[in-house]
Amino acid sequence: MPSVKRRPSKPSYLGLLNAIALAESRAYAYLTAWMAVTPSPDVRAVLATVAAREGEHGMAFAKRLNELGYSVLDRPDPNQKKKMAVAKSSRTDLEKMEALALDALDTGAEPDIFDRFFTDHTIDIQTGALLGRYICEERDSGRLLRSCYQQLKAAERVAV
Repeated sequence: MPSVKRRPSKPSYLGLLNAIALAESRAYAYLTAWMAVTPSPDVRAVLATVAAREGEHGMAFAKRLNELGYSVLDRPDPNQKKKMAVAKSSRTDLEKMEALALDALDTGAEPDIFDRFFTDHTIDIQTGALLGRYICEERDSGRLLRSCYQQLKAAERVAV
């Protein structure tokens, strides 16, 4: 008698994958909006790198949810309109960096939000590999943005 194929139980980490897909897609939206208005080719280059990663992460996590038999569930972010307005505004790049808190993403050697991701020991291999790459890229993006912020801050001090 053939065995009955049962659908595995719902993975405990679906909420994490969904949250990442949403946050990354939203970050892509405001970073590309900022790219379109920054007067600085250096800032635009940093934003292009980070935005490309964010957009790819959003799609990769949506794809992974789909592969697991689920889809992204929209959870509206009440701050997204404000972030888009900041990104499109005439504020300086330094002011935008501070308003969007992008100057504080890099924690250096201190713990960050990603340190808790692998406490769930049920994460499957494919999802674990995706999360690992995502974490490394996010930390590098934080370093890129911190360096950009420091350069903008130094330029502001020279200009005063």
